[in-house]
Amino acid sequence: MSVFDSLVGQDHVVEVLEVAAHDAAIEPAGPTMTHAWLFIGPPGSGRSNAAIAFGAALVCPQAGCGVCEDCVAVLSGNHPDVEVVRPEGLSYKTEEARNLVGRADMAPTRARWHVIVLEDADRLTESANNVLLKSIEEPASRTVWLLCAPSVEDLLPTVRSRCQVVGLRTPATDAVAAFLQSQGVDPGTAAFAARASMGHIGRARALATIESVRNRRHDVLIMMRDLSDLASCMAAAGNIVEAAKADAEAMLSEREETERSDMLLALGAGAEGKGIKRVTKAALKDLEDRQSARRNRAVRDELDRVLVDLLAWFRDVLALQEEAPVELVNEEMRVDLERMADESSTADTLLRITAIRDARQALSMNVAPQLAMEAMVVKLRAPRLAGR
Repeated sequence: MSVFDSLVGQDHVVEVLEVAAHDAAIEPAGPTMTHAWLFIGPPGSGRSNAAIAFGAALVCPQAGCGVCEDCVAVLSGNHPDVEVVRPEGLSYKTEEARNLVGRADMAPTRARWHVIVLEDADRLTESANNVLLKSIEEPASRTVWLLCAPSVEDLLPTVRSRCQVVGLRTPATDAVAAFLQSQGVDPGTAAFAARASMGHIGRARALATIESVRNRRHDVLIMMRDLSDLASCMAAAGNIVEAAKADAEAMLSEREETERSDMLLALGAGAEGKGIKRVTKAALKDLEDRQSARRNRAVRDELDRVLVDLLAWFRDVLALQEEAPVELVNEEMRVDLERMADESSTADTLLRITAIRDARQALSMNVAPQLAMEAMVVKLRAPRLAGR
């Protein structure tokens, strides 16, 4: 067993990380070990999982056995020397970067290395990038930075040039299906989830194991198929946004309540005095602001998943129109796809794909979700009219 067993279709990456982990275990560290790494790859390729697994290997006495106390603690998110950082909102702010750099200077408590996994490093603002740069240029002797981003271009050149780059790729459908079956998923469901997720491991796992996720995806695709007038477009846009909000609520509500309870307990719930009440009010306001930013991001992330499903739908339509010899992502809905392919042109399909990409861009630029979805859905119904 190994901490790298969960990396699907990334044998080339595992080989590099295993060598580096063994080099990190000797004194002084071997030539393949460095203090800053950048894990890049398309969404769903497992770049964050790879970074966390590498973090576990760095603090494991056996370089990543997967079963010792250190490995189990890292993989469950409870190791004191491996910190996994995720942005609460749409980006990392400068103050967040300063706080992180301050923690990076701390020595490890029980392992040889203090590891910081920075997920979504592409969300660093330019000023936050510059704050981080100094720590990467002059790191503490036992600190290792593991940054995760879609591509090297998503970080400032001065930051990425100081990192060892590890490139992950989208795993093959067969590899994803085999992984799901190894987790107890039946072959038919595994094949569907692997195909529908287009190699996105997290999405494949959700489609394979959560019926509501499968139903939600199917409903969205059917909704797009049945657009008939402006009223149905507005209704579809509203339904998509409300579904994303409901998913975010289900995902975050328990965590938020726990955070609030823990904060009140730490501040001395029930204590009296103007000073105490003032501090409690300020602390709760700060917590509410962070939770609001997290929810905003969660809604946009959920919407982006919907948009990726729609891209796959129209990719299938285009493949049928062009008679391309490729497997359909939505094979189970071939009849509907063939009907749309017959009733529209290749130009229409390309305009629809562009509309979905524009919506993804709008969401990334903080456009209100309802407006972004309404604009997109109108273009999906009548792409040529919307372009005039």
